[in-house]
Amino acid sequence: MIKLLDLLKESQSILIPRRSSEDRQKNYIIASQKKIQQYIKNGSKGDLNLYDTPIISLPDNLSVGGDLKLGSTKITSLPNNLNVEGNLILYDTPITSLPNNLNVGGNLELSFSKITSLPDNLNVKKNLILSFTPIISLPDNLSVGGNLELTGTEITSLPNNLSVGGNLKLGETPISKEYTKKQIRQMVNIKGGSIFF
Repeated sequence: MIKLLDLLKESQSILIPRRSSEDRQKNYIIASQKKIQQYIKNGSKGDLNLYDTPIISLPDNLSVGGDLKLGSTKITSLPNNLNVEGNLILYDTPITSLPNNLNVGGNLELSFSKITSLPDNLNVKKNLILSFTPIISLPDNLSVGGNLELTGTEITSLPNNLSVGGNLKLGETPISKEYTKKQIRQMVNIKGGSIFF
């Protein structure tokens, strides 16, 4: 019995204390940064999935061969010369604006983010999803190859030379209450889709 008690005391004295939440967070950030560096080292091929990581920034001139998934992260800005060949997913992030020279080959997903402005002359090859964001206006010469989703925003007008290749979704917006679908169609170059309230 005495030997058992001695063994228990010894084992308790060599227990390693648990890391604090701050230490775990720092290690998680370091691991995320290493993942980015390894992705670049491997030729930037395929998707870069950083969903729900504590990442707050990305390196300048980053090129992503597939999707860049940043949903539910704490990222507040994107680097200069960011090129994403697939989808750029910024769902539920604190990001408020995008860089002027952003290139996205797929969908640009910003729903439930804090986005308040987009750069002029933005060209999105597929869908631009801005549903339930605080954005109140769109830039001039915005071109969207697929659907433009503005449901649940405070958009009150549409910009000059707006071009939409798919559907324009305006449910629960001030513009949908002020104008008819016919009036909106006269404001926007909708190539093949419909307008939805």
